[in-house]
Amino acid sequence: MTVKEKMHNTELYLPNDEEIMKEQFGYLDRLYDFNRTRPTELDKREALLKELFAEIGEGCYIEPPLHANWGGHHVHFGKNVYANFNLTLVDDTHIYVGDYTMFGPNVVIATGGHPLLPELREKGYQYNASVRIGKNCWIGAGTIIVPGITIGDNVVIGAGSIVTKDIPSNTLAVGNPCRVLREINEHDREYYFKDRKIDYSALE
Repeated sequence: MTVKEKMHNTELYLPNDEEIMKEQFGYLDRLYDFNRTRPTELDKREALLKELFAEIGEGCYIEPPLHANWGGHHVHFGKNVYANFNLTLVDDTHIYVGDYTMFGPNVVIATGGHPLLPELREKGYQYNASVRIGKNCWIGAGTIIVPGITIGDNVVIGAGSIVTKDIPSNTLAVGNPCRVLREINEHDREYYFKDRKIDYSALE
């Protein structure tokens, strides 16, 4: 099995492989270009993201700075995904994000991990496990998602949560470790924030 194959199969490997690092730095240089764009250079940003990401749908917007181990090369975004400042994608293997999902500022999605055994860490070994996030999710500010996690559709993750277990669809989950608080329900069709009612007549 090659080093690249090990990267995507949850096998232990050495990430300082010369061939891997040469390719990785190429994507990081292009990510540097993206982060240096002006706020008005929207077309340039869109073109760079299409070059960098494995897949990116129409209508996506990522607010620089974006941080990514592989510049987004192993990231798959659906359409109309929004990310606020400082999204960090440890994309040593694949990250999948569904349509209409939103990320608050300072969210971290990590696919890379290191073994507990100190002798292996000393030698620099790493493993990666894919992360999957469904459609129409809202990942609150400062959330950390660890390797191997799956989050279903229509999920809200509260700000500052650390997601260490899979989260089912149509739920609100919060905390460290992140846990399901409740399902999204009829109350949420009437109120959008505390006692603030949704005025459907005023919505477009």
